[in-house]
Amino acid sequence: MTLYQELATNFERLIQKGSLRVGDKMPSIRTVSKEYGVSKNTVIQAYLVLESRSCIVSRPQAGFFVCEKAYLRLPVPHASNPSNNPKEQADDGLIGKVFRNFINKEITQLSLSVPDESFFPVARLNKCLQKATQTLSSGGTGYDDIQGNLLLRQNVAKWSFTWGGDLGVDDLVSTSGAMHAISLAFMALTKPGDRIAVESPVYFGILQLAKNMGLKVIELPTHPVTGVDPDDVKARIGEIDICLLVSNFNNPLGSCMPEENKKAMVQLLSRHGIPLIEDDLYGDVYFGPNRPRPCKAFDEEGMVLWCGSVSKTLAPGYRVGWMAPGRFLKDILKLKLFHSVSGTALTQEAIGHFLESGRYEKHLAQMRKKLYANSLQFIRAVGDYFPEGTKVSRPQGGFVLWVELEKGKDTGKLFDRLLSQGISIAPGRMFTLQNQFYHCMRLNYGLPWSDKLDQQLYRLGQILKE
Repeated sequence: MTLYQELATNFERLIQKGSLRVGDKMPSIRTVSKEYGVSKNTVIQAYLVLESRSCIVSRPQAGFFVCEKAYLRLPVPHASNPSNNPKEQADDGLIGKVFRNFINKEITQLSLSVPDESFFPVARLNKCLQKATQTLSSGGTGYDDIQGNLLLRQNVAKWSFTWGGDLGVDDLVSTSGAMHAISLAFMALTKPGDRIAVESPVYFGILQLAKNMGLKVIELPTHPVTGVDPDDVKARIGEIDICLLVSNFNNPLGSCMPEENKKAMVQLLSRHGIPLIEDDLYGDVYFGPNRPRPCKAFDEEGMVLWCGSVSKTLAPGYRVGWMAPGRFLKDILKLKLFHSVSGTALTQEAIGHFLESGRYEKHLAQMRKKLYANSLQFIRAVGDYFPEGTKVSRPQGGFVLWVELEKGKDTGKLFDRLLSQGISIAPGRMFTLQNQFYHCMRLNYGLPWSDKLDQQLYRLGQILKE
């Protein structure tokens, strides 16, 4: 951490411990500068960080004061408790409703799980795309290698050092986004009737894909902070043929499995010969000091199929993803050949150039800062505007919040009314195949913060109160 970040973290600890209480005036910039032996500018930067984290608030002509953090007032949602013997329930077309208007710019798109386009480095990507037309021998019009664009795979392999990965170019296969990687994994490893274990709630696209491929979905209890417990998987290990986890910042909960749980999960599944598909789509969007390691980091048997993409960090429309399928590499390549021959060379080459330029980490650092500040603003708004008894997740990465209302609310039934007010949410029922989560919703905080957005959250809260 830089000096000002370290200073901000020290003050945040004092606030969390209660040494600095809500309403206390922070020491003056001059005092902190003298006591800590740092420049005044360092203190100012530290206070700005604390303000962005909703720890302190600035009052003109008065200084900085400790403010109440909404997460101290609001509890986290309950851990899920899906049925072991569920009867599938129809979702009443909720997914279709949500996506029917997802490109409408007049609607506040709290329902989507992708940051606003203003978060992406469009100008730099355009330059990389132009460069790709020059560096590809065919100008991007020809087929690429079946395994995928070489430049992309080289740089994804290099980037894996951020989580202790030991990947080489030949360990990776490019795909058209993370969902394409997951689809290939499903086709390579399953047959109709096989049983797949997933988190609950989990991204609805995974559920619909599994259902359409004839798989039986086993929804696992999931904690909103720590994700799936290996003991819960162990208790049902005889029923599981394959497992899929979003171990880092699950969508929609935002949960992140502790490293010891990831290691235990990989060892447990490997002992029983059960492959683990890992969707690590959100791992680079972390708010802590370091990127959390994926389950793949603990894979010694090649049983983890690690999937990633830049769809949430750089360019959703480029459809550039990849996977490290371990011992299943030949099966994946065979299927990719049959289904798509090769990927889109031009966009893969462009992303390869962007990663190679060294700008990715700088872009991510700026993006994480904005998203973290937004998450605190959203949590504050939920605390201020939503009904009594509301619970909200505390994501340490990603860009979605999971909101749990009191039982009896039905966010699916509220969807049309909210849409008429220019607000789109993702009802909780979308994220399960079971009869649960009706009183929950997912909100996307990957939007530029503004007074208008704050007013829309206020309006959402008023409708929920009614």
